[in-house]
This record gives sequence, structure tokens and C-alpha cells, in this order.
Amino acid sequence: MIYDRQGYGKSIPFTGGRRDNSYLEKEADILHGLLEYCGILNPILFGHSDGGSIALIAASKYPAKIGGVITEGAHVFVEDITIRGIKETRESYRHSGLDKRLKKYHGDKTDEMFEAWTETWTGSEFLSWDITHFLPGIVCPLLAIQGKNDEYGTEEQVRTILDHIKGSTAGIIIPGAGHTPHKESPVEVLEPSVAFIQRLKDVGWI
Repeated sequence: MIYDRQGYGKSIPFTGGRRDNSYLEKEADILHGLLEYCGILNPILFGHSDGGSIALIAASKYPAKIGGVITEGAHVFVEDITIRGIKETRESYRHSGLDKRLKKYHGDKTDEMFEAWTETWTGSEFLSWDITHFLPGIVCPLLAIQGKNDEYGTEEQVRTILDHIKGSTAGIIIPGAGHTPHKESPVEVLEPSVAFIQRLKDVGWI
């Protein structure tokens, strides 16, 4: 199952006010409710960027409900490179044609979505955002993937994830890839992801 969060893709526009530091935890609760509503049991969550952070929080808060997690470019704390990268993207949003490329996926919600992302992450209060305290609560197997040249985070994100989780974990850094390895190096993302899922099936975890 693939779904668009509120404010993204084909979902309805944002209805709430300014995001606070707990907004990704709230998204994890929504994900849990969606899985319950759809009757999806023991899923493997695959989340990219914010989606990866949401998957980590969901696996921690609802350990009995999640069978595995694959993250790609997930953040667990804010780094200088994160803020710098987002500010640079914001400056070039119109001039680089990024706004037009994103409209393919988000339509009329694109500007609002982009502003919500950039304003939240570059806000002074968000500098203290940190979800590492959730990580020890994750008991399911986990695969963390990140591009070597990720413009929004360093390899310390992956190391922190692996260091704080006691269960079966693995991390992959993909050379030459940035923040979207699934687009830049699809084979290098798909092959280990498929192997990870197959291992869980082989041992009867899922």
C-alpha cells in the first residue's frame, strides 16, 4: 500500500496550523490508525525522508504491530547540513524548475506543501528536534539506506539509528547517490530491500 499524507499528492490540503516539533509523531499515529482501518497486519514500512522518520516512530510506539522497517534518507536529529540544504533548495525552488516538477505529484498543493516543509525545518524551534529516544523501542528488523552525497544529512544519521536499536539491523550507504537513491540508484535500493524482505519471510518473521 502507498498513501499520500494530508497536504501531499492526492490527499486533501492541510487543515491545521503551523507544525510543531511533534508533527512527525502525530503522523506516525495517523499511520497506525490507517493500518488498523485497512486491516493490515505485521507490515514492513518503507519510508523515505520524513516518511522514514515516521516509520521509525511508528515501529517504536507500536512494536507489536510492525514487522519490519526500511528507511531511506531518514532523519533522527537536525544537522547543519540539513538546514543548509533546505535553505539552498528554498532559494532555488522557482529558478531550478523544482516547483514545476513537484506539481506533477502535488498539483495545486505544491507551494503550500513546500512552504510547510521549509518553514518547519528551518525554524529556530525545530533545531532541537530529535527522535533518537524512540529508537531503543524498535524491536523489529530494520534496514537503513542513505546516499553518500545526501544533501540533507550525513552518515551519522544511519550510524545513530543502528547504534540505538537492539534488534537486527543493517545499514547501506550508496556511493554517488544523494537524498533520493530510489531515483538515482534504483537497483542499489531495490536489491537489498528485496533481500531484506525475503530474509524476513524465510525466518517466518512475516
